[in-house]
Amino acid sequence: MNPTATLLISCPDQKGLVAKIANFIYANGGNIIHADQHTDFAAGLFLTRIEWQLDEFNLPREFIAPAFSAIAQPLQAHWQLHFSDTIPRIAIWVSKQDHCLFDLIWRQKAKEFTAEIPVIISNHPDLKEVAEQFGIDFHYIPITKENKSTQEVKQLELLQEYKINLVVLAKYMQIVSTEFITQFPKIINIHHSFLPAFVGASPYHQAYERGVKIIGATAHYVTSELDAGPIIEQDVARVSHRDDVADLIRKGKDLERVVLARAVRLHLQNRVLVYGNRTVVFE
Repeated sequence: MNPTATLLISCPDQKGLVAKIANFIYANGGNIIHADQHTDFAAGLFLTRIEWQLDEFNLPREFIAPAFSAIAQPLQAHWQLHFSDTIPRIAIWVSKQDHCLFDLIWRQKAKEFTAEIPVIISNHPDLKEVAEQFGIDFHYIPITKENKSTQEVKQLELLQEYKINLVVLAKYMQIVSTEFITQFPKIINIHHSFLPAFVGASPYHQAYERGVKIIGATAHYVTSELDAGPIIEQDVARVSHRDDVADLIRKGKDLERVVLARAVRLHLQNRVLVYGNRTVVFE
């Protein structure tokens, strides 16, 4: 497909916003192919995603951001500019479970989303063979309470070395420190529960003890507050009294694969706009 540009914008709600933004693209010869918007009346915010073709667009790419900044500044807008032919680079972090790792690799190989996966980082050596099978570099970085800060420095160095744009925690069973998140905030996690219910390490056991009728999975951005970052995607599956803990875990893994893949795809397509601790997802 021909390359496109996408603007994600949030700003105080006011009259004429759609016209001003659309006119910027129209006046420079752009053809809009996707436009969506949402107004959060409680927060007084206008949020929008607008995508247009770059063919015949009058402004060279390096001039688009400065030109739009002149419009965005008086609107008090927060905004991002993305180009569709810029290929993001993902680092997948894992521990011992492989179901989300395999799923992401297979989907990337099948071109279900556009990204490169040059590296896998793990606090256990167990999944090194998976990385080797797909020709992906693998780095084993064990984590303890005593060495956590030192090891996170190594992780940050690897992200810089591999020019990583997004970290995906695909069942990485370690808490990422606030200091790390401050330096690298683009992190997506999959949680084996329909948040905010059953947080922590054993949600399926908690769910079984409560006799739940549905189980879920949640993909969210990572923040300093454990399992409480802005939610990107969720889904649920029905269970019954006939299901034991093993059944819940099996069904939960299926949900985790799908929910994480959806969240990663939405992020890579620049369809997620975070404001406060919430998201707007433009599908």
